[in-house]
Amino acid sequence: MTIVLVGLPGSGKSTAGRQLARHLDWPFVDSDHELERQFGTSIRDYFAAHGEEAFRDQEERAIDQLAQPGRRVLATGGGAVLRPANRAAMQRPGNVVVYLRSSPEELARRLRHDTQRPLLQGGDALRKLRDLYRVRDPLYREVSTFVLDAGRTSVPSLVHRLCMQMDMAGLSQAL
Repeated sequence: MTIVLVGLPGSGKSTAGRQLARHLDWPFVDSDHELERQFGTSIRDYFAAHGEEAFRDQEERAIDQLAQPGRRVLATGGGAVLRPANRAAMQRPGNVVVYLRSSPEELARRLRHDTQRPLLQGGDALRKLRDLYRVRDPLYREVSTFVLDAGRTSVPSLVHRLCMQMDMAGLSQAL
């Protein structure tokens, strides 16, 4: 199985994903880092030069490849759920999708000094996060096998809770 992590920017997908992969002794892949490697530049710079639509096209191709069932942990970009093709790829048989849910207020606190996330630059980050949450939360829930509150919790606790959820769902034999 591939464990696919989804959630808003700053929800802990990359950090928790790395720790979960270490715990399982599986490879970890971050779709945003993979895209930056392919672009040869940051997502922020790619966004500025080519726009969101071009970025989403590239992201769709990457998600299609990275969400193939296999033994890996995949952290997706916060907006990956916007495209139906990405949602379908994430939900392939054998995959487990985990929504790391955090409130916009908690995320604004965590990201108050962030300068790398293109959709949060230039203005009221809390308002932008609330707008993103309103649009994306239903999509995250639609694709998710599990929803975990990733608010004010430690990464080890989050990884432990995810493993417990998978065990209670009878998925631990696939680990």
